[in-house]
Amino acid sequence: MKSLVICALLTPVLTGGGLALWPKAGHRGESQPPPALSQADALALAVAKARPLTARDLADVPKDGADLHTAVSRGWVIAEFRGNGREKLKAILTNRTGSSLVVRVAAGQMFEAGSNVVVVAHSGEVDLRRDRPMEVTLQTVSARSANQVTEMPYQLSYGSLPRLTALFTYAQDHTELSQATLQTAVLALVENLPLSAVAKFSAAGGDLPTRFDAAAFRAEAGDILQALIALRTIGVRDSELAMTIDQQLKIESMIDPGSRAAAMSYYGISPATEWDYWKNELLNGDPTTRHYALYGIARYYPQVALEMLPKWARETKTQTVFRISAIQALADTQRPEALPILRGLSDEFGRTTELGKAADTAAKFLNSHLSKLAASHGTIAFRSSAEVAKY
Repeated sequence: MKSLVICALLTPVLTGGGLALWPKAGHRGESQPPPALSQADALALAVAKARPLTARDLADVPKDGADLHTAVSRGWVIAEFRGNGREKLKAILTNRTGSSLVVRVAAGQMFEAGSNVVVVAHSGEVDLRRDRPMEVTLQTVSARSANQVTEMPYQLSYGSLPRLTALFTYAQDHTELSQATLQTAVLALVENLPLSAVAKFSAAGGDLPTRFDAAAFRAEAGDILQALIALRTIGVRDSELAMTIDQQLKIESMIDPGSRAAAMSYYGISPATEWDYWKNELLNGDPTTRHYALYGIARYYPQVALEMLPKWARETKTQTVFRISAIQALADTQRPEALPILRGLSDEFGRTTELGKAADTAAKFLNSHLSKLAASHGTIAFRSSAEVAKY
């Protein structure tokens, strides 16, 4: 197995004759308990109290190194761990064998802190010098959506999550996967969370009650989609995952230019059939997301949008949400031709009306971005309708 240095962060931590990593607890008051030892002090104390290694202990040390669990349990390494409950865990490791020792950490290694559980995401190894404390940073993912995301001490766990093995093997060879993507995939496998529990975008039908508290692990549509792609690649069936049931992810990821190509591949939409997709979503899509199609049409078919959207905005028999979405989508075309249309709609509807205000706000937003485009001679990225509304 190819070995990788863990996050390439191997830093000696001897300073002023002692360890100095995490600050000590603050001064205590009269009625407060004594402050807890800092991690550095705790490690120094642990090393001092550790039983001396015998000749037999040293003879058993493998020449090619040892995994972290074995090294710690056999007393070859004294270790202290501190993590944030999500993507990072720091370890201070002290080699007691009297010679260099390679310590390996496997993807899937678990750590616990009360009810918190994190798992190492990428395998790696570190070469520890004799009696030199070394700080190592491990990339981790939370195994529980209820993890407290705060700095705290962790302990090695003997637990395992075999269901994550294939995912971590895939991730080892696909370092382009973002932390959010990997975290979403883990929670999908371990807890089978619904889309509403992990998505940053608001649920179109309103937030439904959920027993999952995954606020600290919410992800963008593109990251969620990449997680589903990774899971499909390793053989997980879409029907096994609760978050694939909600079709809002499909249209959200299709609207976003950053995830559009991946969404088309995942959902089987070709350039030849994309227009049919948007048309069908607009006319026959879920009632809570049909109006989203207006933004997709504006972004990818701006000429069609410039002709179609003003008609939608003026149609009095159309629901207000569609009329406002059509107005906001005109700004998403990023075409100068949309500016006089929006200003005209604002005057036509009256600037004190809901539709008139929406047109005026969209016109100001588009004008600002067109000015920035002219100044930079570059390309302005698309942005969400929410940003238009707030302008």
